[in-house]
Amino acid sequence: MSLNTPNRDSFTNKFGIIAAAAGSAIGLGNIWRFPYVLGESGGGAFLLIYILFVIIIGVPVMISELLIGRKAQLSVFGAFRKLAPSQHWNLVGVMGVGAAFLILAFYSVVAGWTLQYVYLSLTNSLAGSTPNELIAVFERVQANKGLSAFWTILFLGGTAFIVRAGIEKGIEKYTKILMPLLFLIILVLIIRSLTLDGASAGLKFLFNPDFSKLTSDVILEALGQAFFSLSIGMGVIVTYGSYIKKSESLGGTALSVSLADTIIAVLAGIAIFPAAFAFGMAPDQGPGLVFITLPNIFNKMVGGYVFGLLFFILLTIAALTSSISLLEVVVAYFTEELNLLRSRATWIATAVIGILAIICAFSSNVFNIFDKVSSNILLPLGGLLIVIFVGWVMGSKKPREEIEADGRKAHYYNGFLFIIKFVAPIAITLVFLKGLGWI
Repeated sequence: MSLNTPNRDSFTNKFGIIAAAAGSAIGLGNIWRFPYVLGESGGGAFLLIYILFVIIIGVPVMISELLIGRKAQLSVFGAFRKLAPSQHWNLVGVMGVGAAFLILAFYSVVAGWTLQYVYLSLTNSLAGSTPNELIAVFERVQANKGLSAFWTILFLGGTAFIVRAGIEKGIEKYTKILMPLLFLIILVLIIRSLTLDGASAGLKFLFNPDFSKLTSDVILEALGQAFFSLSIGMGVIVTYGSYIKKSESLGGTALSVSLADTIIAVLAGIAIFPAAFAFGMAPDQGPGLVFITLPNIFNKMVGGYVFGLLFFILLTIAALTSSISLLEVVVAYFTEELNLLRSRATWIATAVIGILAIICAFSSNVFNIFDKVSSNILLPLGGLLIVIFVGWVMGSKKPREEIEADGRKAHYYNGFLFIIKFVAPIAITLVFLKGLGWI
């Protein structure tokens, strides 16, 4: 296959780039995982450490991925093959594509649960349920494998519908609609949450750091959350980088996406914790926070039907903006390496991932294996190899040339290079070792 891509699709403007890339980063991890991890890790102190890691580690690593993609103008597999043709660096691309398959398979199952909760909220099926009854509802959702598979495939079908239309007419067009909608819904939820009696305790928990809660485990948890929240290491940012025009600032894009991702995560906390404290709910409810604790809160809240429905629509939108980026990694690989038309590549990729997703829906063991292999091995290892590639293999000139291709001098470049060469590899290695349970 030719490595020249003169007719390559691309994002049309900066807002389209940020909406798509931020949509990839903003997913269930921000609205589902981040609040309960923050709750379990002591609140404000965790938040400060998390933001620090996003700025110091997350932004430079994201710039690295963007510059690889734009430099090569190819998907994550083709990019490494083009930039290091005589070496084995395309293994990083293989890992990225493989991670996209595995993550989207189990992620679609969780997204299917959110769709099912949209239906349950719409039909008012959760109204009046006691906490124990809400636990039973969530257990039934997980136990009904056939229904879970149905919602999973429905979600994947919606993802494929967007991706098959391409970058400009599909991903960019829909993320420009979905991201502002997501932001609007979360603002409505925040306003309602903050008007509840006792909401101030939730804000205090979120923004008043208690540094006595900081342990080495909490610090590593914040580092891992910062790394995974930005969709780093899975080939998404490299692939999206290949659709960015040379006139766009990579540093500005990485900073904007990281800022948007962090703001949404914090806003999710502002929407959730004041309501939790107002109704006497503990903030460290774990994964059940979204599917059990929050419906219980909505049941006790005036207007709870509307706000509960809005919340699960919000969750579904967040899941969708991430899933389209994961599917795009696979579709880009199929179109470039197998010379398939985008439409055919999309449906083949969706069919294969759909089969894996159904297996995940029917087998919690497979679900957990896919989750652990991708999250604990493929993503941190991929991220580690990417920063080593940019910092030590590409040399000091090529990354700078790509970063400054927009005609603006990157005054931050020396600091960026130092972090990529020395700081990021150590940090990501710690995440990797923690994921494996070795530290």
